[in-house]
Amino acid sequence: MQLNSEVITTPPRASATVVLLRDAPQNGVEVFLLRRHTDSAVLGGAYVFPGGKLDEADSSEDVLRHLDCDPQDLHRALAEPEIQIKMAAGLYVAAIREALEECGVLYARARNPDDSAHNTAQRAQWQKKLHAGETFTNVLANGDLQLDTQHLAPWSRWVTPRMPSVTSKRFDTRFFVALLPQNQNPLHDDIEAVDSMWLSPKEALLRYWDRSISMAPPQIMTLVNLLPYINCASVLHAARQRKPAVVMPETFDADGLRHICYPGDPLHSIQARAMIGPTRLRFFEGRFEPQGGVDALLSPEGVSW
Repeated sequence: MQLNSEVITTPPRASATVVLLRDAPQNGVEVFLLRRHTDSAVLGGAYVFPGGKLDEADSSEDVLRHLDCDPQDLHRALAEPEIQIKMAAGLYVAAIREALEECGVLYARARNPDDSAHNTAQRAQWQKKLHAGETFTNVLANGDLQLDTQHLAPWSRWVTPRMPSVTSKRFDTRFFVALLPQNQNPLHDDIEAVDSMWLSPKEALLRYWDRSISMAPPQIMTLVNLLPYINCASVLHAARQRKPAVVMPETFDADGLRHICYPGDPLHSIQARAMIGPTRLRFFEGRFEPQGGVDALLSPEGVSW
């Protein structure tokens, strides 16, 4: 993973990410991770959650008419009164669209009860059409689908700093937690992603620590914040009981190392914590890590720099 030292002056691009969850008999909560193609312009080779940029069409009337609820309800759940209602609803749509495009998971149901929106072959066909340039609007219309936004819960919001550390672009990304729909199994698309796996948050962090996998700070810290939960129901309950955490990292270089600090860190402009876990990561020997080592990741309650 290479560091970026360029200051980006353009506004961050609105984006959405889906943290796919399932309950596993031995591991408890498991999270689905995709390995991005090494040639990807953003986080090439790293393991990420499915997601991508908000498209203009995601907020269009042609798409929003497929919602399962009033867009105002989604606006309230997102807890961002400063953005337009259509944009808030569009972020949910973007999350659902990216889940289908990147791993073939569909958060929607056929309006006609005789049709099956969860048929594996049908989902794979829609996924291929999206990769071939078909619009999500057409996929929804041709499948006569109703979006299941109620299965997604806003979890956090990450805003890339003006000096991004692992990309040359800035994003304003809403992270949604979502239970994997019944009878669906995600698969990487072999286009944007070349590998995938289900891991518990702890196992994913341990694999990161032993350098088996590469991850960027938002993924690392999201996994840290999922550690306390024993099952998916507890994650979704927590998400719906609080406002999404707003994380605006701030970067600086010191002692020859890049540092990323989070709200609550002594050197961050916001003193109130936004999440549990270490309040600062440093780029050391090709990866980001807390000063306290792996223990600071796996025992996050009350941990600071």
